[in-house]
Amino acid sequence: MTLDALTLHPVSALVAWQLIAPAAALATIGLPTLIGRSLTERATTRVVAFAFSSCFVAALAVLVALANSSFATRVVHLGRLFAVGHHTASIDLVADGLSIPYVCFSTGLCSLVNAFAGKYLHREPGFTRFFILLALFGTGMNLMVLAGSIDVLFAGWEFLGISSALLIGFFHERRNAVDAALRAFVTYRICDVGLFGASVVIHRATGNGDFASLFSGDWPHATCLVTSPTAVAITLLFAFAALGKSAQVPFSGWLPRAMEGPTPSSAIFYGALSIHAGAYVLLRCESLLDAAPLTAWLLVAVGIGTALHAAVVGSVQTDLKSMLAYSSMTQAGIILAEIGFGYRLLPLVHVVSHAILRSLQILRSPSAMHDRHELAAALGGHPGPSSWSLVRLLPRRLSRHLYHLALERGFEETVVSRFVVRPLLKALIMADGIERRWIAALGGHAGDGGRRDHDGGMP
Repeated sequence: MTLDALTLHPVSALVAWQLIAPAAALATIGLPTLIGRSLTERATTRVVAFAFSSCFVAALAVLVALANSSFATRVVHLGRLFAVGHHTASIDLVADGLSIPYVCFSTGLCSLVNAFAGKYLHREPGFTRFFILLALFGTGMNLMVLAGSIDVLFAGWEFLGISSALLIGFFHERRNAVDAALRAFVTYRICDVGLFGASVVIHRATGNGDFASLFSGDWPHATCLVTSPTAVAITLLFAFAALGKSAQVPFSGWLPRAMEGPTPSSAIFYGALSIHAGAYVLLRCESLLDAAPLTAWLLVAVGIGTALHAAVVGSVQTDLKSMLAYSSMTQAGIILAEIGFGYRLLPLVHVVSHAILRSLQILRSPSAMHDRHELAAALGGHPGPSSWSLVRLLPRRLSRHLYHLALERGFEETVVSRFVVRPLLKALIMADGIERRWIAALGGHAGDGGRRDHDGGMP
């Protein structure tokens, strides 16, 4: 199916619209901004609202069409990126029982967040910048969800990462926001190596990046088409990428810091969509997980461990957005564990229900804090703790140890800093020194040992 055939296939045209609409909104808002002629606030929100609302309606129409055909998979071929020898990379979109419900949910949520952000960021200096990034995020999200090949999925995945990092550092005049954005960006880049490695393995094993070469059949009853060792390698790399995007231990330190961004972006990224991107990728390759029990049990272990870690640490947080961040981390860990246990529909329902609830909580967090202050003022002080807590059932000594562990955030950052970051920095500094001495030797300054001159530069 090609672009010329889209007019003959209404369902395919509606699927392609999921990419055309947000990308058109991005261009409509972004291009005038480049020449210093930004649209008004009302025009900006209306353009983005039309894009996401039309995507939502189109996705509903596709969902009805798929339901009438028992959710048979429909592949929309939009062209080819390249073909070198036996290796090809195609631009394919997949509409099935996993992607279309997810697109309905994600575009509907983006539309609601757009309406909220239009009022929340009124007269904010970065108003247009926020909606440009929101449109970029929507394009990347739909691209990742509808991807029919690892190459298309990787492109959408990277759109999510860059828009996420830029929105965390939205208030760039604050040092904490910039540091948090850099922390998230570095974590993303490290874990994205897993997705890049998976694409290399897939192309090596099949000669192309199409998911149809990895598994066949309709989701969630697809059949794995590759050998078990290949499935293990691919799923392990997918899992590594998912751990970073879903803020699982030991890559969870960036998520509480990500709340430095605006409340609307926190809701849609770290309460709803971006936090579950890794779970979606694992659900997409569910047949590969069936052939790779090692990866499945690893997901169970990491998911349960992260859920326990986040539940303990989140119980001592003193600000609302950090509490919600750790709550999201807990649920993301449980979802990954469900996927590891072999469930398919349950994690999908869990993702949608958790995203709706958490988005509501984050969007309402400023009002909730205001209500809490009014209640405290009316009572003449803090309302006090709840009447009952599970912690009261624990021995007093154990509860003190847990409290200390929670305050230190499970010592996760200390361990990662001591055993990963510091050795890596030492290795990089050592490599830098070797490179400087080598360059100095090639330049005939071996005796200088790479010393700097009076101006601070290399001789």
